[in-house]
Amino acid sequence: MDRRTFVAGSLVAALPAQPLLAETGKARMKPPVARRGNHRFTVQGITIEDPYAWLRDKDYPKVDDPEILAYLKAENAYFEDRMGDASMLTEALFQQMKGRMKEDDSSVPYADGDWLYWWAFEAGGQYRNWYRRPRGGGEATLILSEPKLAEGKDYFRLGTLDVSPDGRLMAYSTDTNGSERYALMIRDLASGADIETVAPDSLGGVAWSTDSKSLVWAQASAEWRPTKAWLHRLGAPKSELLYDEPDAGFWVQPSITQDRKWILLNSYTQTTNDVRLLDASDPAKPAVLVKPRKTDVRYTIDARGDTLFVLTNDDHVNFRIATAPVADPGTWTTLVAGSDDVYLTDITAFRSYLAVEERLRGLDQIRLIFPDGKDRRVKFPEDSYTASLGTNAEPDAPALRISYSSMVTPATVFDYDVAASTLATLKVQEIPSGYDASQYATERLYAPARDGTKVPVSVVYKRGYAKDGKWPLHVYGYGSYGIATPPSFSSARLSLLDRGFAYAIVHTRGGDDLGYQWYLDGKLEKRENTFNDFVDATRFLNAQGFGRPGLNSASGGSAGGWLMGAAVMQAPQLWGAIVAHVPFVDIVNTMLDDTLPLTPGEWPEWGDPRKDEVVLKRLIRLSPYEQALPGPFPPMMITGGLSDPRVTYWEPAKWAARIRAVKTDNNVLLLKINMGAGHGGKSGRYERLRETAEEFAFILMALDGQMKA
Repeated sequence: MDRRTFVAGSLVAALPAQPLLAETGKARMKPPVARRGNHRFTVQGITIEDPYAWLRDKDYPKVDDPEILAYLKAENAYFEDRMGDASMLTEALFQQMKGRMKEDDSSVPYADGDWLYWWAFEAGGQYRNWYRRPRGGGEATLILSEPKLAEGKDYFRLGTLDVSPDGRLMAYSTDTNGSERYALMIRDLASGADIETVAPDSLGGVAWSTDSKSLVWAQASAEWRPTKAWLHRLGAPKSELLYDEPDAGFWVQPSITQDRKWILLNSYTQTTNDVRLLDASDPAKPAVLVKPRKTDVRYTIDARGDTLFVLTNDDHVNFRIATAPVADPGTWTTLVAGSDDVYLTDITAFRSYLAVEERLRGLDQIRLIFPDGKDRRVKFPEDSYTASLGTNAEPDAPALRISYSSMVTPATVFDYDVAASTLATLKVQEIPSGYDASQYATERLYAPARDGTKVPVSVVYKRGYAKDGKWPLHVYGYGSYGIATPPSFSSARLSLLDRGFAYAIVHTRGGDDLGYQWYLDGKLEKRENTFNDFVDATRFLNAQGFGRPGLNSASGGSAGGWLMGAAVMQAPQLWGAIVAHVPFVDIVNTMLDDTLPLTPGEWPEWGDPRKDEVVLKRLIRLSPYEQALPGPFPPMMITGGLSDPRVTYWEPAKWAARIRAVKTDNNVLLLKINMGAGHGGKSGRYERLRETAEEFAFILMALDGQMKA
């Protein structure tokens, strides 16, 4: 590695030929100081002080309180002022990241009926265009232009895009303010005209009937919960209610089986669900409940002919696969027994075989099980990677589409020839500015947590990285809801690796990286394991020569933002920079408020403090907002979105205000609230990339000692 990255000891000297810090000569703004209120309340005999409760607009989701808006705008102005010092560095990072992005990128076409479908960017375009052409050859047709739909809008995101079985119509949905209430439309593909507006407030996917004359969709309620499933018949003035979920903690989503004979209505929390079958040839017929819900039992359904395939954790924590006759869907016979070593994560019932996605000791596997009982696993070219099924739209897949990458291998699309047992490479993510995988190394390490548990850590760095504690380390984590963090490729990450960083993903408990029990061991009364794993793994990496206290940076978002808050609470001196995106940090207030969108569904994850004093005390102890106490804090960058329905804007705002009031150091604290975006930040590929460049610039400057108040 070229140690010129550290010219004059500076981490930010990325392009030695030009200065990267703006010299404005103007006086620096002072950080905003939020008014401290005197709001307090008592629950379970415990009085809780909430001095920044006023930051929640009483008319939410409308936010028009002048004092609140003035404070948020002051925070944004302070953010812009301080990050203005890094404007040249941010621009250099952005241009470098953009140079690794193929500007006219396109997807590999996939087959569905008589057509091939794909998306493509125009050079310089923020959004995709979607196309199709006849399967037997012919001209490509533009079926949806995201750039046209996004024209004149500050925010745009495409939700679902689903073509009817006869290929004539397309259902699609769009969000234009970040609220994740998607307007659902139907387009006639022959004329290109939108012929119906189904709803202004859909959420999730749709499922077409066999005759292409109706579709099933889910509606976001006033509380932004999809609890109702509707049947919309083409030409009808309004949709017909199919199912209304009575439990506010359960969400409803429609999907369709691989053979397209059954529409599935899945009513679920993270840990419990039930599924109803609708005949796709007549969705208005009464639904058939596969099996009544049972607390902490999950099951997934697919179908082939008269047989249902069931993936369930009813008798093993790592799930089993069962079959059932459609005529008797609740009678399950084991096909693949549960295993302590193999975690079964998904199934797809193709006509010729059952495709099983699973993990063996944390490593992704794809196994094919044939009707004669024989099975085989797809063999991949590396020892550490992430792999999953790609888009396989048809009832059978003699060539199985697979998505693949690793920490050093760019995103790759394979077709697996089932008959020949061979992989064909269809596409490898192109890095126009150049990328040589041999210049980078990756390791899979196991860090001992304080309770003795071995926590897997995926690390990548540029060859030549000296494990002597003098080179920086960035650590990423999430660890919630049973969502694994795969060891996948990132072209943007190269901007840190090429500046001398090692980048580590800590696969903490709370995700399901090592199986479903790994998830269970990071929730409810075991929630603190997630936080301990992250801190202990970072200390382990430091002991191995990766980074050192003060030269470690960390990032996480949403529930991973809670992880960032906990990491700061536990070990503030360990970090030289913290970035918390849309952080879930006002834990107690959120979990006490059942009017918020996610709260009822979160009680199985973290507990219900309204009813349980033990839960309340635990959440107070683990809440970053409540535990923002006098003392030192590292340089911190916190983000939020005014329209975010998942983590409401006041959570990061309240947290930042409380930290700023008690911190005893002179490290900078920045809060950025996207005033026209939601949970995912800005839309458009370049805008998202610029936000990543901004984050990296903050980290580089903070570790270089240039982020002082």
